[in-house]
Amino acid sequence: MADELELAILIGLQASGKTTFCHRMLADDHLVVSKDAFRNARHPQRRQMRLVHEALAARRCVVVDNTNPSPQEWEPLIEAARVHGAVTVGYWFPPDLPAALDRNAAREGRSRVPDVGVYDTLKRLRRPRYVDGFDRLYEVRFDGRGGFRVEPMPPEGRQP
Repeated sequence: MADELELAILIGLQASGKTTFCHRMLADDHLVVSKDAFRNARHPQRRQMRLVHEALAARRCVVVDNTNPSPQEWEPLIEAARVHGAVTVGYWFPPDLPAALDRNAAREGRSRVPDVGVYDTLKRLRRPRYVDGFDRLYEVRFDGRGGFRVEPMPPEGRQP
């Protein structure tokens, strides 16, 4: 990835491991943009998009660490990547509702999301596809040893 400008989009429920994955796997060479960092902003979407455009214009790779449950959230990000000539990579965290609710319940303070928020995200959550505009897609799961297993998702119609 050394010379490739990349926009990575994390997609999954709250407490699915996205932020941990982000910090372990992407934060060293990507600017992390998350609406959680500016919860009190008047227009968080506008601010997120400004940061994404500024970073890509400066030729910095970006990772968007939000739930990003549907094309409504992906489309403006994918368009920003296209404008700046960046590759768009989606990281899909398949839903495991009981585990996400357990991990969320263990959170403290503002990082804990009301359960209704997790259920609302689940209702909107859709598996990303190449036809959505992604250049690469990966499925991310816990590996059972404190890390992650990351596997490429096959193009639609060619399931392993």
